[in-house]
Amino acid sequence: MSTITPPDPEDSKGDLWVFGYGSLMWRPGFEFIERVPARLIGEHRALCVYSFVHRGTPEKPGLVLGLDRGGACRGVAFRVAENRRGATIAYLREREQVTSVYREVMRSVWLENDARQRVSALTYVVDRGHVQYAGRLSFNEQLHHVLQGHGQSGANRDYVVSTVKAIEAEGFRDTPLHKLAQVLHDDSHSLHAPRPRETSESR
Repeated sequence: MSTITPPDPEDSKGDLWVFGYGSLMWRPGFEFIERVPARLIGEHRALCVYSFVHRGTPEKPGLVLGLDRGGACRGVAFRVAENRRGATIAYLREREQVTSVYREVMRSVWLENDARQRVSALTYVVDRGHVQYAGRLSFNEQLHHVLQGHGQSGANRDYVVSTVKAIEAEGFRDTPLHKLAQVLHDDSHSLHAPRPRETSESR
């Protein structure tokens, strides 16, 4: 199946919209002139991508988000000035397409502002035929990979927690992610809880 690519930056006119649903929500990494809550219909946010680079390794894969088919996804749309279009797409390709696990696509998103307008936004949808596509994992499988995952961008645990905080900052919840983050939070506290002082009775 051929990859759907956005219009070539040199051939396109006007500002560029980018839809963020994971780490782009809290660490976009590019200049933008507007940030608007948005909704994408037809795909949903899921921990369905094995991470071999940013949050894991091939030997100990982490787990990161992708857009998978069905449902809807609330996230953030960033408007990038026309003169930053080319540089922004180049940056996103370098960041998101390290192993080409995503398909770079243009999707209609609905801005959740006063205008309620629909715009065409660049986003990254998981390639179901890629070796890193994890599919639908059980909660325990997700937890296992997140706990073990650590890559070039840091701990997988931090990625999940930061994404949940960004979602909460937008005023909504993602129930599966919130459930996972709560367990990670509880686990972290248990690891750092002070150990009881040793007494003669406990020796």
